[in-house]
Amino acid sequence: MQKPVKIILGIDPGTLIMGHAVIAVNGHSMRFLEMSVLKLSGKKDNYERLQMIHQQVISLVQKYHPDEFAIESPFFGKNVQSMLKLGRAQGVAIAAAMSAGLSVTEYSPKKIKQSITGNGNADKEQVWKMLQHLLVLEIKPKHFDATDALAVAICHHFQSNSLLAKAGKGFKDWGDFVKKNPGRLKK
Repeated sequence: MQKPVKIILGIDPGTLIMGHAVIAVNGHSMRFLEMSVLKLSGKKDNYERLQMIHQQVISLVQKYHPDEFAIESPFFGKNVQSMLKLGRAQGVAIAAAMSAGLSVTEYSPKKIKQSITGNGNADKEQVWKMLQHLLVLEIKPKHFDATDALAVAICHHFQSNSLLAKAGKGFKDWGDFVKKNPGRLKK
């Protein structure tokens, strides 16, 4: 088997459960490599859990040698303490990826859902059903944190292969792209 063009590691950060997934991409075809969670005991010290997150990301990088790293950004909730803890978990995962020389791309939960299902307000079950369809998966994970991480990786693939991404970074949106590329518009 030839080496895939690109391996993407996706992370759904969490302080008690961190989802992770790895996909291999060759052109437009995607292949599922791994999807799982790291369960972190609430009885452990916060710093021990952060260390475990760091070690898990480093371990995944060493195992799969990903070309790209994508992570879900925390959403703004009402509980400031939860937000702070989640931000720390995300920061540790990002630091681990960056220490391995990977660039980091962050996606909002709404962007991920929009990219996978076409609906930024889709629920976790709808996202999972679309992931099953996209990758022809029959397994059902115990935790949606794992499927969220898979959605992050696939979202990253879709976003980095969009026409806007390929055309260049100087575009704000599709309207800007069309305005700057009138010859590409078909009537």
